[in-house]
Amino acid sequence: MKKQSDRNRPGHSPGRHASQWALQHLRALFLSLGQLYKYPGNSLFSISVIGISLALPAGFYSLLENAQRITSHLDAASHISLFLVPDVDEQRALELSGVLQERADIDGVEVIDPGRALAEYKENSGFAAALDTLGQNPLPYVLVVRPGVKTLVAPGNAALLETLRSLPLVDSAQFDWQWAQRLHQIIEVFQRAVLIVAALFACAVVLVVGNTIRMAVYNRRQEIEIHKLFGATDAFITRPFLYSGMLHGAAGSLLAWLMLEVSMVLLQGPVIRLSELYGSPFTPASLNATEALWLVSIGAGLGLAGSWLSVKRHLRAIDPI
Repeated sequence: MKKQSDRNRPGHSPGRHASQWALQHLRALFLSLGQLYKYPGNSLFSISVIGISLALPAGFYSLLENAQRITSHLDAASHISLFLVPDVDEQRALELSGVLQERADIDGVEVIDPGRALAEYKENSGFAAALDTLGQNPLPYVLVVRPGVKTLVAPGNAALLETLRSLPLVDSAQFDWQWAQRLHQIIEVFQRAVLIVAALFACAVVLVVGNTIRMAVYNRRQEIEIHKLFGATDAFITRPFLYSGMLHGAAGSLLAWLMLEVSMVLLQGPVIRLSELYGSPFTPASLNATEALWLVSIGAGLGLAGSWLSVKRHLRAIDPI
């Protein structure tokens, strides 16, 4: 009965306990902000190192995303060119086109007659004068086949190429997918490299924050000893340092995002002019709002982890007795 009556007292209400918990965390947060303001030089140095450490993997990630955007456009434009035997006339070419369009793995077929093919070749090759000396058009009918699977490296497209190449009316088939496979493999290697670099720089952020918190613990050693003499718990002493590490990580992430945005603005003009020379306008994109939020969250989490590891290790070495 006594325990039940104690729980019913106003001082033991869950609402009061929650408000005290919130006030303790709010006090720790403001204390951490005060320490950042009190020692701006050390804080700015640590935040700058964290920002550079996070900006590099974030920049690699952004470049990877832009590269995947470019290759997605190449995938959409993939096609197989079927060069028919020279004696095929227009009717047989159209009949073969109709048969191929009925296949489920083919999205569409375009028939290019020899006259159109010769005109395009004269326009793009620069040998118009030499071609005019020929007595007849040497080019055959060409069927441009668009695969149903919009990726250059799909295994089904390689099988489709072999099937089309074996057709009786097909003299040769061309599908430049080997260069695309190499390109996708390069991107996959780059993805793995980005993960490795990100892991290494994440460890660097943890170490930087840990060293910053270690110095803070050392500078406040006497204050911590006094708190322990008056019965302060380790959680009470640790809490401001954890918030300090989290603030360092979050601020470093914001700095990394700012550096990445400035870099993209500086690169945007040259990249657009280069893409226009290839006839495919492309504008590089930076991190979107969700990715930027993830960057800040990751930085804050790394800062929290580094501060927790550091303060737990060095707090045990402080004994006021």
